[in-house]
Amino acid sequence: MPIDPSGSDLRRELTLFDSTMINVGSIIASAIFIVPAAVAGHLPSGPLMMAVWIVGGIISLFGAVTIAELGGMMPRAGGQYVFLAEIYGPLWGFLYGWSAFVVIISAAISAIAVAFATYLGYFFPLSGMEIKIIAIASIAVLTVMNCFGVKLGAIVQNGFTLLKIAALGVLILLCLFLTGGETSILSSSLPAMPLTSLAGPMVLAMIAVLWAYDGWIEVTFIAGEVRDPQTNIHRSLIIATLIVIVMYVLANLGYLAVLPIEAMASSQLVASDAAAAVLGSAGAAFVAGAVVLSTFGANNGYVITGARIYYAMAKEGLFFRSFGKVHPRFKTPIPSLIGQGVWASVLVLTGSYEQLFTYVVFASWIFYAMACYGVILLRKRMPDVPRPYSAWGYPSTAIIFILFALLLVVLAVIESPGDALIGTVMIASGIPAYYYWSHRKNNERTFPGADSQS
Repeated sequence: MPIDPSGSDLRRELTLFDSTMINVGSIIASAIFIVPAAVAGHLPSGPLMMAVWIVGGIISLFGAVTIAELGGMMPRAGGQYVFLAEIYGPLWGFLYGWSAFVVIISAAISAIAVAFATYLGYFFPLSGMEIKIIAIASIAVLTVMNCFGVKLGAIVQNGFTLLKIAALGVLILLCLFLTGGETSILSSSLPAMPLTSLAGPMVLAMIAVLWAYDGWIEVTFIAGEVRDPQTNIHRSLIIATLIVIVMYVLANLGYLAVLPIEAMASSQLVASDAAAAVLGSAGAAFVAGAVVLSTFGANNGYVITGARIYYAMAKEGLFFRSFGKVHPRFKTPIPSLIGQGVWASVLVLTGSYEQLFTYVVFASWIFYAMACYGVILLRKRMPDVPRPYSAWGYPSTAIIFILFALLLVVLAVIESPGDALIGTVMIASGIPAYYYWSHRKNNERTFPGADSQS
């Protein structure tokens, strides 16, 4: 395909429904089928489990309503890259974009692709190498498809998101209404231990829950392609997060309705065990199919949104120049999509995605906290600047989210100081990269005839 060397603007084609489905589809991947087991392992009580899922959803909603203010003020491709660069300077924006490309988003794409292939193996026995090949093939299919227009990618996203909502909804209904067993959450009681002893397990459970809710920010990365962004960005962020909260809370109620809390804690795939309790052997096949649909759709969302970060960086002269070019007809950042797909495939092939993600998982929460604090800073620096949407509950919602984000960062450092140190070094490796591209950018301004693809 020919590439438009002028790097013309992206096309605003995404509706409120498209934007909402991209966010919902990106959040709901495989976590809701697996994470409840980890939560049950930390909190052997149905009421406490439900409390953590509800509170985690509320915290995520607080983050969404806060970030939504920035999305309305800066409705451009790049999301957090743009926010951090505008608020704290280009270096901080670059470090986020660098981390997203090297690990945060690329490793997420790799991990989700492997999960997709692994559960596909339920229907077709696959070797370890075959799982990697199928995972890479799925990344390639999604990458190529999204080269042909953001609207095509959105149509696919809408379909898979609706399918996963339907599949999860069926599972919820089966568990809640088609079982004669005693509902575990009604029969379980709070554990007989002091609140101080519960604090640690509850925090660990909350970390797992917030990871399951992660992805609510994705629509801000494609803000440059959303119609009426001053209205639709904040609406899609909030609506999507609310939809997921309802689905997650109901799913956990369903699991607790058919499984004892002890069985949940020891389960490898809670959703499969819950479905088996209602459908028998057919339950495992149903859940495997649901995970396949869910992971494929989620990865489509990450492929669409992630590439826009690197596109935005390149447009500022702070990444590979080709990544800032768009196709003259399809108006998609094809080089950025391909570069992202290639790197994610390398991570799949080497099997390094999981460890890399572990190293920098705390970093994403640092960037979340910085972005939310940026709302407070901009309110003070630029009080008279028009805000299409003002964060609901400000400043309380912003402060509460920031405190939770920082708590997660501190706990991650305490729990795995070695991983945190390696992650910090990986992020800091973006500093020389930033100055390299910044230097080239300044040179090209001084010598406009100079040209390079780096």
